[in-house]
Amino acid sequence: MSKSLKLYGGVAAGIGLMLVGAYNFADRNIAGYPSNPQVLADLPAPIPEPVAPVQTAAAPDAADPAALDGGIVAAAHADNGDSTGLRFGLGREALAEEIAAWDVDVSPDGTGLPVGTGNALNGEPLFEDNCAACHGSFAEGVGNWPKLAGGDGTLADDDPLKTVGSYWPYTSTIWDYVHRSMPFGAAQTLSDDDVYAIVAYILYSNDIIDDEFEVSNETLPTITLPNADGFIVDDRAETEYSIWRTEPCMENCKDSVEITMRATVLDVTPDEEGTEPAVDPAPAAAPAEAAAVDPEPEAEPAADPAAAPAEDTLDPELVAAGEKLFGKCKACHQIGEGAKNRVGPQLTDVVGRDIGAIEGFKYSRTMADMGGTWDEDILGAFLANPRSAVKGTKMAFAGLKKDEEIAAMIAYLKSVSD
Repeated sequence: MSKSLKLYGGVAAGIGLMLVGAYNFADRNIAGYPSNPQVLADLPAPIPEPVAPVQTAAAPDAADPAALDGGIVAAAHADNGDSTGLRFGLGREALAEEIAAWDVDVSPDGTGLPVGTGNALNGEPLFEDNCAACHGSFAEGVGNWPKLAGGDGTLADDDPLKTVGSYWPYTSTIWDYVHRSMPFGAAQTLSDDDVYAIVAYILYSNDIIDDEFEVSNETLPTITLPNADGFIVDDRAETEYSIWRTEPCMENCKDSVEITMRATVLDVTPDEEGTEPAVDPAPAAAPAEAAAVDPEPEAEPAADPAAAPAEDTLDPELVAAGEKLFGKCKACHQIGEGAKNRVGPQLTDVVGRDIGAIEGFKYSRTMADMGGTWDEDILGAFLANPRSAVKGTKMAFAGLKKDEEIAAMIAYLKSVSD
């Protein structure tokens, strides 16, 4: 064999081995060719241009009422075939269920009230859970949050207290507001019966209904609030607007401007020396006249201390202050002649009475098993913090924070006790 033949034979064998190795490597490590490989295709057809430009409403002619109706009203009713405006094909007609969900208005005559019922007894725990954090356990308010009860006869005061009982005209407003906006942060989560029960508790807190009165869609409109007649129809459009639209009077003007009235409630009038209105000194003669009319009363004969009743030793001013404070308790407790148990037991003769002794009233287990009598020390501790003094008491009242208030309340309770 020649040298050339040997050389070519070795090269051919080497190439063959290299090809066999490459095939084995490719067979083990390179993925197979896909059966449906991606291929380039034709580009999609271009988006056709609109046949006609989008129609836009022309500015209506301000002098033509019909054109105004077509330009403004038609936009709101664009899909209405009867509309005089352009049709844009937007939106759809609202479903009856959608309208019913949005239409939550309640009228004073009861229109819009859903079927439901509730009373103050059921409303108290609901009010405590959902409302008391802001409006107080007895609707007396917390901090700067609104009071919902009280204020009777204060509308003419310098700082009137406007509540459901003193100011609001219609019960429907209470239901509507509670249903629409309360509880704070969780509006419209209460059932209709829950709303009726809370409204009943608010009315009960204002001494407008009894605790067992069933407030419902039928009875709520029949309840008349104390200030229902305290409002007048706004007739300024007929009585005053014509006056304001005339030329202002510029004759007989005052030479100087002085503050004659101070906005004490809003405190918006700046305090400046020399602006105080002059005080009429005329009333100074009144005391002399009164002194001439009223002779010096004769001294009362000394009373026998031993015969004086116990209540005569009470400070009348302290008793009066306690009676005023008892307004916080009236929502649940009655006191005095003919007092009956309500949410809480009646409190006539409570001082010196056995604890948990009112027959027929359902006390908490702790109170019923407490024993002892309501002396001043126990009363004072209970009035300061009921839940701390009697664990498990049903009384939700947070307590009186000031010692003088506790003393006044005890004095008032003693004044109606044997």
